[in-house]
Amino acid sequence: MQRLLDGDVIVALGANLDAPVQQLRQAFGEIAQLPHCDLIAASSLYGSTPIGPEQPDYVNAVAHIRSECSPHGLLDQLQAIEHAHHRERKLRWGARTLDLDIILFGQQRINDARLTVPHVLMHERAFVLMPLTELYPDLMLPHLAVSVSEQLSTLSCTGIWPLSESSI
Repeated sequence: MQRLLDGDVIVALGANLDAPVQQLRQAFGEIAQLPHCDLIAASSLYGSTPIGPEQPDYVNAVAHIRSECSPHGLLDQLQAIEHAHHRERKLRWGARTLDLDIILFGQQRINDARLTVPHVLMHERAFVLMPLTELYPDLMLPHLAVSVSEQLSTLSCTGIWPLSESSI
């Protein structure tokens, strides 16, 4: 089984407004340019039906980055990218131009007013686990002691699909 090392971070990306495929592609590039961060791997893009209020389908992906930043320092940088993409936080689970969530940060467990790591709902979200399984199927989820692929096998994958290059 594979484990994240200190400084290894998994970020989930999602968007469903204003050309979401382009939003995610641009965000991958912006993440790669963050100071004190290296983009190690990026998953393919996946479509998913939304959770919550009626809204367009989402485009989702995950990125593995290696960061010398603190968790909150990285969060600030990711939120600055969201802000540059005109992210508005009006409605829980509402439509958005870009959502960047720190899912895992090494083996750390963080639970404060600004950040919860591992992400509190990641183990229930096929739209996070499917792209993560593409990259690291044997990665252990530190809070569950199961691999990403094992956890994904417990979920319904209805409503999530890989986006082909022709649909991008």
